[in-house]
Order: sequence, then C-alpha cells, then structure tokens
Amino acid sequence: MAAMPGSPERFPRVALVGRHASPDLAAPLARLAAFLEGRGHHVVFEEETARCAAIAAHATAPAARIGELVDLAVVLGGDGTMLSIARHIAPFDVPLIGINQGRLGFLTDIPLAQMEAVLGAMLEGRYVEEPRTLLKASIERAGHPPASALALNDVVVNRGNSGSMIDVAVDIDGRFVFSLRADGLIVSTPTGTTAYALSAGGPIIDPEVKALALVPVAPHALTHRPIAVAESAVIAIVIERGNDAAVNCDGQAHFPLAENDRVTVQRAPYVSRFLHPEGHDHFAMLRAKLHWSEAPGDASARRPASAPRPRTTARR
Repeated sequence: MAAMPGSPERFPRVALVGRHASPDLAAPLARLAAFLEGRGHHVVFEEETARCAAIAAHATAPAARIGELVDLAVVLGGDGTMLSIARHIAPFDVPLIGINQGRLGFLTDIPLAQMEAVLGAMLEGRYVEEPRTLLKASIERAGHPPASALALNDVVVNRGNSGSMIDVAVDIDGRFVFSLRADGLIVSTPTGTTAYALSAGGPIIDPEVKALALVPVAPHALTHRPIAVAESAVIAIVIERGNDAAVNCDGQAHFPLAENDRVTVQRAPYVSRFLHPEGHDHFAMLRAKLHWSEAPGDASARRPASAPRPRTTARR
C-alpha cells in the first residue's frame, strides 16, 4: 500500500459526517468545514449530522445519497459512525477518512487535535489507501419477502431475549460443515476481527489477508473453535432451533429469525476504501490500541491512585 500522488483537486466535493449523539459535535465540524472551504473544496453535510449540530449554512444530503454527490467523505466520530456511512457510500466507490472523536478508533485514526495538519497533507495526496472487504447478508424468512444488508465488521446470528441457546447448521460453498448450539455465530471480515469477534475469542486477521472468520459465541461444546475460510466462500446459516433468534449486520441492521430461516453471507461486490495518513502501519495501530508493547507492570501505572490494589495470595 503506497502513498498515492494527487492534489486538492482530486477531491473537489467533500462530505462531512459526524457522530450524531455527540454533544461536542458543532465546533469541530464548523472548524473542519471552514478549513475545507478555505482550500477550495465544496462541502456537503450529511443531513442528520447538520441537524444534530445545528448547522444550516451548507448544502446537505441524506446518508443514502451522499455517495452520489461527493468525491470523498470525512467522518468525525467513532468506529460506529464510520461503519454506518461506509455501507451507504461503498457502492459509489467513494473513499473515507476518519477523525477520531470516539474511544478506541480502529477505523477513525486521525486525532481530533491534529485534524487540519494531517488532513491537509492527505488532501495534497500524501496518504495510504486501504481497501476493506464488505459482506452481504441475504435473509430468507418464511412469510417475509427476501431481505439483504451490508456489513463492514460482521454478520451475527444470535439468540434472543429468552436466554436460550440456538441451534444452527452451517454450510460453506454448499457443503455441510457443522451444527452448532451456542449463543450465536459471528461471520467477520478482517476489519471486524478487532470488534465483537475479538471479545468472543476469535483471531485478529490482517486486512491484507483474503479471509473471513467464523467465531462461535459461548458454544455449548468446547470443541467448537473459530475457523478462517476463504474470502470467496458462501456461508449459509440455517436456524434449526430458536424461535426468537435474530441476525444483525454491524450491530445496526436487525432482522428477527425463526426456525428454518436461512442467512447467506458472502463477499459484497464492492469494497470500502479507507485513506490513512502517510506512514500508516496496521500493526503499529494495533500495538497502540491494544497496549501490546506494555510490560505486565505498566498497567498498574494507569490505575487511579484511589483504586484498590488487587489482592494476592501468598504461595505456600
């Protein structure tokens, strides 16, 4: 992944998308809009972002139409904001830049305090482009028309509010693979392996690896382990037991499921294009976000002084 040559004219029209629930949204968005307009870019605000930030002096468009109107989308928020807009604009091949106003920020990697300096260099062509796989979930349910949704992180089939485990049968490329009794099953892209799949014990997959991860959630049998399959695989999940099951895509698109309903997951026909600052390194980002470089004693330095020290048991 090399830095791409370019100039500000590469992106004459720029969309701004913000984290809707943030109380501190208006000021940095206004700063960002003024910065871009000062460089000659035409700014379009995502409609709900403009409403939540009380911004009225710029053109707006709904999220579903942003991709038709701009050459670049800049997202100010957290990974959830990035996931939401990425699914809307991927079919239009519009790249994304993320400015982190959230917590970890695996996808939004520019610090808010440095946004003008870093973004200015990127708009001049000093950036690294990284394509990210998208999933398409097709849902077949008795008594309902077929439905589909996209996911950048994961497609999750899970139990409902009753608390009972669900039973599912899994086929890959038309071949039966296993039956599973569990709280759920995650089908994750490499991007999503640092999200829900990671907390369920799945592996972290480098985005350059063309693979998907299948990660059981609290399986009844301990022999069920995460597996990696080819990115080209077509994965079919059939509900065998569990009348209050559901499927969700990136935690944002939800569909209830009943017994014999089927969810088919496969690679979408397009990708999400992420632009990172020049010199971006995926593993350096993981080290920073997951504190991989800390010695075991370093964690105690971050504990507030008022926090009780953990109890230890002397060895006999």
